[in-house]
Amino acid sequence: MAVIEIAVDSTESALAAEQGGAQRIELCSALREGGLTPSLGLVRTVRSGCSIALFTIIRPRGSDFLYTAEEFRAMQEDIRIMGQESVDGVVFGLLTQDGHIDIERTRALVELARPMQVTFHRALDMTSDPERALEDVIACGVQRVLTSGGASSAWAGRKRLQAMVHQAASRTTIVVGGGVRPAIISRLIASTGATEFHSSMRHTVPSLMRYQARELNLGEPGVDEFSRNLVLAEEVRELLAATRSQD
Repeated sequence: MAVIEIAVDSTESALAAEQGGAQRIELCSALREGGLTPSLGLVRTVRSGCSIALFTIIRPRGSDFLYTAEEFRAMQEDIRIMGQESVDGVVFGLLTQDGHIDIERTRALVELARPMQVTFHRALDMTSDPERALEDVIACGVQRVLTSGGASSAWAGRKRLQAMVHQAASRTTIVVGGGVRPAIISRLIASTGATEFHSSMRHTVPSLMRYQARELNLGEPGVDEFSRNLVLAEEVRELLAATRSQD
């Protein structure tokens, strides 16, 4: 049976993911930016309410994955904090200027995270040589690699994903992410041979605010500040049900 991980950025979504049958949560803030390190308050609230595996992303800012010394220190401190909060795993990715894995820093964070598990996230998809990058992160000791096969979606990257699953063998687990939805997950299982899948399952819901100051914008221009994304338990159930056609 496939393992399903759901990316969430709220307690409400985390609870829905668990109710829908997901086996693991990746907790973030700011999923619209690709996910940033969640607050301690959010981590504690989700941990107290959910019993399934909880991984937290360690990403101090949006944009690229080339971090300054100060940002790297913040990542180290965030990992120490997560280790004190009964978190099961952390998720991060670090690159060099030339688009390769930052091996030295990745290895240091993996060691710092123990005994928590480590996923190297889709920063790997931004590398100049994904096959070499996979070997580098395996050498760093990560338990999982989240990837779309270096493509815009998992379906588009399915041939490379199949090769990466074969390349990784028993050394690490390839977690397939990038547009994973009920309509395609059974075909992704069949075409890639992967056993773990990552999805945000984002569902846009309108704000409950009766008064909406539409003339203001406090964030990026063009972002609707009177809607948000939630995970719905029934949609997670649908995703899991679609995997069972392969059993």
